Amino acid sequence: MIEQDLRDRILAEPETILEDRDLMSALIGANERAMGSNIFDLRGIAMERLENRLDRLEDTHRTVIAAAYENLAGTNQVHRAILQMLDPLNFEDFLKTMASDVAATLRVDCVRLVLESVQSADDPALRKLGDVLFVSEPGFIGEYLTAGRNIPLRAVTLRQTIPSSDQIYGDRAGWIRSEALLKLDFGKGRLPGLLVLGAEDPHQFKPTHGTDLLTFFAGVFERTMRRWLS
Repeated sequence: MIEQDLRDRILAEPETILEDRDLMSALIGANERAMGSNIFDLRGIAMERLENRLDRLEDTHRTVIAAAYENLAGTNQVHRAILQMLDPLNFEDFLKTMASDVAATLRVDCVRLVLESVQSADDPALRKLGDVLFVSEPGFIGEYLTAGRNIPLRAVTLRQTIPSSDQIYGDRAGWIRSEALLKLDFGKGRLPGLLVLGAEDPHQFKPTHGTDLLTFFAGVFERTMRRWLS
């Protein structure tokens, strides 16, 4: 027999039992055992299905919430990087900021700006700008983006990779395992550019990741570069 004190508490607050899922499951199970194995409790079956459905809905809810927080964090991250990118007042400081503050905010290990040009990369004025700027011959960017394959050029390319040469990354090539490649259009009559974000983490940039934020970042970067190029 149930103790009188416990019985009185249950009768006074029956909703506490109804809100306890484990307790309700135990009661339903006891009820099914009491009815015997040759009797089907349709209400119990329906309750079990509803519980399973509720569990799936809760899992989906948690997944959606986590994705929303992750997207918000990514948006804030890109916005901070853009504000840092707009601060410098000369091109040399602009490149230094990209390699330091912007790289840290975006959590990448290497930033490179590739510009196609007929000008020699050994020009002293270009060497003065540091390691961030890499000047290549016309056609290099398309070749690098497609790796020699006959595929269309996308505005943003995400891929896991081990650089086959140190041409872009220099002495950091041996550490890079994934990269984001942002194709840049500097306007009519100008050769294209490429912003390269390299990461040691092979999972940081994957083809399955979304590119909306990086596309927006590339658009702001393009407009900033047009100002410097003019």
